Amino acid sequence: MRQFSAIAWLFSKGASVYLPLEHSRDIDLIALWEDRILRVQVKTSTVFRNGRYEATLATRGGNRSWSGLVKTFCPTQCDYLFVLTGDGRRWFIPATVVDGGCLIRLGGPKYADYEVEPGDTLEAMAAPRIATLAAAPAGFPSGQRGCAVNAMALPSQVRILPPP
Repeated sequence: MRQFSAIAWLFSKGASVYLPLEHSRDIDLIALWEDRILRVQVKTSTVFRNGRYEATLATRGGNRSWSGLVKTFCPTQCDYLFVLTGDGRRWFIPATVVDGGCLIRLGGPKYADYEVEPGDTLEAMAAPRIATLAAAPAGFPSGQRGCAVNAMALPSQVRILPPP
């Protein structure tokens, strides 16, 4: 869910966005923006303390196979940190200016220059969306009636060509 907000914002800026095929501990998205390839780590935060959001950057496992090692944020592992907070505020922060391996506080002057346009709140993003289709007026049916649009080929019609 958190990646959707980052993808939408990057698209709005003209970037092409790609998702890694395998799980990556350091990169959630790859963006091609203005002829640059950007590795983006995405985080969310709902912790609001003393007028600021706290975004946890460290990974502490979360399953029984956890080795006990804490992985802290390292600015060499990605190019940008995208953070979405519970109220929909968003930041796109260059990794080189992130000052904190475990946690950063957002909403004050330190990262103010990197706050971008707000998006949907986490609550709105989690709400189920029900799509309804308007019924076609009588006399104008849509869709194919009676048989498949493209009938499957019979085995006798299939010919396998040798490689070039």
